[in-house]
Amino acid sequence: MNPLNTVKGSIATGVVLAVVIAGILSGTVSFNHLAFTRWLHLVAGVMWIGLLYYFNVVQMPGLAAAAADQGGPGGAGISKYIAPRALLWFRWAAVVTWLSGAAYLLHTGVLVKAFTLAEGSRVIGVGAWLGSIMLFNVWVLIWPNQKKALGLVQATDAEKATARRVAMLASRTNFLLSIPMLMCMGGQNHGLPF
Repeated sequence: MNPLNTVKGSIATGVVLAVVIAGILSGTVSFNHLAFTRWLHLVAGVMWIGLLYYFNVVQMPGLAAAAADQGGPGGAGISKYIAPRALLWFRWAAVVTWLSGAAYLLHTGVLVKAFTLAEGSRVIGVGAWLGSIMLFNVWVLIWPNQKKALGLVQATDAEKATARRVAMLASRTNFLLSIPMLMCMGGQNHGLPF
């Protein structure tokens, strides 16, 4: 069986390959909790922000173009098959990203310092606050409204229109916030670019 034939197979094989590479590079296969937490944070964060960028740069403009194309195929296929699956990965990647980031900060002893923006932890703290706002937007604004917009829960046409607008604005807010958030996440250890 080829692991590339399924998403689960690809993920499992990627994890095994990462463990093998880590063992070869470090000369051991002992478990490093802190390094694992940081790695999980990075992998989940790439999934979360990658999907956020897909929604804002590709899917929303593509659906708008499909809706404007008189006699075209429309966006039903995306709304029915792609968006619900992408939103599943999106919202759970957000949770894993936030939890693994908080666990990393807790393990390194800077969780409270980061969230109180204490001296020496302000950069990562601002990044953590931006990520927290983004997580809130995913679960409180984007997902409940996307369920209405996609017809996953009952809603009138007016409610769907409002839900689409709220979800879009919350998603665009997250897209905007992700840019300084990523700067802060990298900037804590590597310096701010400006």
